[in-house]
Amino acid sequence: MTDDFDTLYDRALGAYLGLAIGDALGATVEFMRPREIRAQYGEHRDIVGGGWLRLARGQVTDDTTMCLALGDALLEVGGARLASAAQAGDDELAGMTRVIADAFVGWLRGKPVDCGNTCRRGLQRYLADGSLSGLQNERDGGNGALMRNLPTVLALWHDAAALERVSLAQARITHHHPLSDAATVGFARLLARLLSGASHDDGAAWVADWVQTHPAFAFQPYPGRATAYVVDTVQTVLYHFVSHADFETALIATVNMGDDADTTGALVGMLAGALCGARALPERWLSRLQRDVVMAITDQTSGLLAMSRRG
Repeated sequence: MTDDFDTLYDRALGAYLGLAIGDALGATVEFMRPREIRAQYGEHRDIVGGGWLRLARGQVTDDTTMCLALGDALLEVGGARLASAAQAGDDELAGMTRVIADAFVGWLRGKPVDCGNTCRRGLQRYLADGSLSGLQNERDGGNGALMRNLPTVLALWHDAAALERVSLAQARITHHHPLSDAATVGFARLLARLLSGASHDDGAAWVADWVQTHPAFAFQPYPGRATAYVVDTVQTVLYHFVSHADFETALIATVNMGDDADTTGALVGMLAGALCGARALPERWLSRLQRDVVMAITDQTSGLLAMSRRG
């Protein structure tokens, strides 16, 4: 368990800001190959914007903004309803999930800088027929549900059953695939352990056990693929998280793999940020994030953790 609320808050804020830092750093080299990154940057290590999205310096992508949309929805649902999620009937859970789906639609209508094809397809289905999940689909094996689930963990890190149920509900709005489900729940459990005070060694041991029960995600030896396919994403993130205890080292190694570098960077930043806490995040990166994003993350972290305390 956590030592005190201040320590929990520092870890949680470290995870959320770490996600945004990894997103902003990795977006510059998204869809590039490692050799292309080396040719252009040597080693990419600064938040400079640009990339295929032509971002401003410090701008984030859908990894962070979908998290913020989900977090706003969870705050709207409220702590009392979320606390009952593990035992809630199907209708009650559907009511909570609809709030989340509507928040994602609002996010999409706000013309985000980017939206993955699977997320867009799922939200279009929801708008067309009101369904909160599509049929299980091989095309849904991307990383979009995994990348945005952090707010669920902040609200429900203390309640494993509710955490799993809400994580899967938000995931299946757009992604219904067994590997996406496994990754989303697995990372939620890992992040909850880190928020509770697990060390890097503890986290690495948990990962080793988890991979034993989910061998599709085995990453030793590292296959070297960092695409948006959820298996490639998970292998890249866990390999670099386990291999590097230092936030900066882990994040630089991850984003220099290229491909879906905003998402792999965001997820490594989330895990490593939970370990080091917000106070230890590199100031040279934190100061580059857009101020409105930092303020939104800070406010949302406080609100979600307050709900977890009431739960």
